Amino acid sequence: MNLRIACICVGLLILVPSARAADVLTVAVFDFESKDEAVRDLGPKVASLINAQLSADPHVITVERAELEKALGEQEIGLSGTIDPETAAKVGHLTGAKVLVTGRVFNVGRETMIVAKVIGTETSRVYGDVVRGTTGSASVADMSADMAARIAKIVTEKANTLVARVEKPEDLIARLQPQVQGKKLPIVSVVIAERHVGSPTIDPAAETEVGFILQKLGFTVADKKDPLAKADIEITGEAFSEFGMRKGNLVSCKGRVEMKAIDKTTGNVLFIDRQTSVAVDLSEHLAGKTALQDAAAKLTERMLPKLVSK
Repeated sequence: MNLRIACICVGLLILVPSARAADVLTVAVFDFESKDEAVRDLGPKVASLINAQLSADPHVITVERAELEKALGEQEIGLSGTIDPETAAKVGHLTGAKVLVTGRVFNVGRETMIVAKVIGTETSRVYGDVVRGTTGSASVADMSADMAARIAKIVTEKANTLVARVEKPEDLIARLQPQVQGKKLPIVSVVIAERHVGSPTIDPAAETEVGFILQKLGFTVADKKDPLAKADIEITGEAFSEFGMRKGNLVSCKGRVEMKAIDKTTGNVLFIDRQTSVAVDLSEHLAGKTALQDAAAKLTERMLPKLVSK
């Protein structure tokens, strides 16, 4: 009997993930500034070492450097430089990162200093920390590892202030309701093609989320399968999700939704935008759908004023 109970307990432990999806945050590490001649080349190296250390933490999923460069390539944002709250929000918008890490490496007297800033892209909350080492004798690798551990601690302990509170669907509807109160709402149609890279998509999460929110707000959503259905505004777009990485029992996926709203009477484009989101779950497909759902909800909120002012 004791052996049986022990086996059951072991089986349950295997099923318990090492970290819950809600506890895992997506972090983007920017090159640290290192303008002083004595530490000229250390900034990017420190950032790379911190990124590598953080990638091993079960509570953190790091944005790959190549993805970060690609996402920011067409923007006036480099991999290094000053990151203010507005810029942080823009980076989060483009990459899906919830937290940004940036900082400086410099010498003060006989000490080498690594100063880091941890910024929440949704809340603009900023935390900082410092690691000191004696110039010439301190190992940059050891200092970077120490800083990475400090950053991981901040991300874990301050997650509730770095990331916006997860909003329930009914809370989102209640928050948006005043924007449509007492207004004549147009009939809308929603068609958003969707795919998960490497497999077909049967039930489109982005299209469903947009239609759900608008219908709950009082819009009439035309049936796309009805050829006689007339819509005042046509909402179209494309969405795709793809596998990010696996950490223990958890899987991360990135989703991107591009959306456009057109006035059918005039042909004018009322709204056009895109959103990237990252989600973590026990299943790749669930993570992909959650990422797309989150991106679609954010786009719908930004689109709403354009629909009611039509």
